[in-house]
Amino acid sequence: MKKLSYALLLVSGLAFGQFFEHDKVFTKQDTLKGSNTQFRNFWDVKKYDLSVEPDFEQKSIKGNNKISFEIIKEVTNPTFQIDLQQPMKADKVEGNFPITKYNQDGDFIFITANKKFKKGEKYTITITYSGNPVIAKRPPWDGGWVFTNDEKGRPWMSVADEGIGASIWLPTKDIWSDEPDNGIIMKIITPNDLVGVGNGRLIDKKINGNKTTYTWEVKNPINAYSIIPNIGKYVNFKDTFNGEKGKLDLDYWVLDYNLDKAKKQFEQVKPMLSAFEYWFGPYPFYEDSYKLVDSPYLGMEHQSSVAYGNQYMNGYLGRDLSGTGVGLKWDFIIIHESGHEWFANNITAKDQADMWIHESFTNYSEVLFTEKYLDKKSADLYAIGIRNIISNDTPIIGHYGVRNEGSGDMYPKGANMIHTIRQVIDNDEKFRQILRGLNKDFYHQTVSAQQIENYISAKSGIDFSTVFDQYLRTVKIPSLEYSQEGTMLKFRYTDIVKGLKLPIRIDGDQTINPTENWQTVQLKKRGPVEFNTNYYINYKNIQ
Repeated sequence: MKKLSYALLLVSGLAFGQFFEHDKVFTKQDTLKGSNTQFRNFWDVKKYDLSVEPDFEQKSIKGNNKISFEIIKEVTNPTFQIDLQQPMKADKVEGNFPITKYNQDGDFIFITANKKFKKGEKYTITITYSGNPVIAKRPPWDGGWVFTNDEKGRPWMSVADEGIGASIWLPTKDIWSDEPDNGIIMKIITPNDLVGVGNGRLIDKKINGNKTTYTWEVKNPINAYSIIPNIGKYVNFKDTFNGEKGKLDLDYWVLDYNLDKAKKQFEQVKPMLSAFEYWFGPYPFYEDSYKLVDSPYLGMEHQSSVAYGNQYMNGYLGRDLSGTGVGLKWDFIIIHESGHEWFANNITAKDQADMWIHESFTNYSEVLFTEKYLDKKSADLYAIGIRNIISNDTPIIGHYGVRNEGSGDMYPKGANMIHTIRQVIDNDEKFRQILRGLNKDFYHQTVSAQQIENYISAKSGIDFSTVFDQYLRTVKIPSLEYSQEGTMLKFRYTDIVKGLKLPIRIDGDQTINPTENWQTVQLKKRGPVEFNTNYYINYKNIQ
């Protein structure tokens, strides 16, 4: 096919020149990956029907993906952008509409159609693909395929691709804002001595010669980076959870030699589900079951197929990230990655820059689980403890439109922002209903930061806009400078965004409203003023 010139891209009106953010350089490639371009904005994905067959010896994969979609605005002779990152190749591109030409240019397949498309019409594009995908160097943080051996030397394969994108191996519309509304069908083709485990429910298993095809179905919308095949010497055991929407099937797939350990460690799943349904509302994917799958890396929140690699230990590989001892009371990966079923999989950020919506709430889910599983004192202790891993290096919100995520502080700092907001609301039942309301009102949706911020302010009846600006968009932590003479307290905020509205309670029940200007208040109690350490602010006695 004729090479597609980038001149085509320039007529789109997008600013494709290089631009900078701190030490990062963004290019037209980044914009194509991270923006809803004119090659994406006229069609909506409805379903993926895919197959994947890995070759362990060659470290290669092959398969196809039938992309069903609906036209959402009228266009004539458009160009479709399908993402497939190098060195993967599209061997064949077919559509049930006239295709003038297609071309794989870098990490993209551009398909030009010779037709007028009307809103509401439905079509398919089928892409057959193959190649040697990028191999992950440090999964799940450094994305790619994993071809490794289990403890008995047998092949074990999977992929992790949240940051780099599902198109590292699968031809997709690889943008967070467009999930397949009607789910996926995934066929995993393996040698007969291995098992293929995917998202959702196993609906078919067929043996053909020396190969077996495992067919998995997801009925709900799913983010592309959650579509993950796992291939290994898996065995299965099952359980059920009586939840808010009835009986939830629990499906566990582990390597055969881990079976006994898994049956013991996975007893934490039911208390976890009970706690999260209390705080967040019903598990969002009853139709697709809940699943834990042994993974050749630490873990990931793959929807209805949570990757587990915490070596059957409590804590984070046996460590407590909070430094308080509380984090050793439960398995970090079971709790954290399952919390993502609500925040990341049910509610998904439209843009990777807003990944804090996934990680801040899920990091705080560890606090909420602790409160329900242990007690509130332990939960508060854990929340305060994880502040020791906050860097305050760069803002939590990244750069929009270029697949750029913000600081890793989106985990502990974001959780402590939510913890602070909870203190201001000062009504745990109202706070709980806000969390449940988020999961109900944004059920199976992709959202922006502004939507989440506005929702919390509206439902709480408190304007938190400057609080979000402070913690998400700057690296400054508010400092309360104060001095006390008898029952008179003098105070002000420093290191704050203009007009920060963050009232705090002192001495248990007295509220003050600091600004950047000095104020004086008479304390209700005698003795040294007592500050609430649950607010993520610095207290500085300047006497």
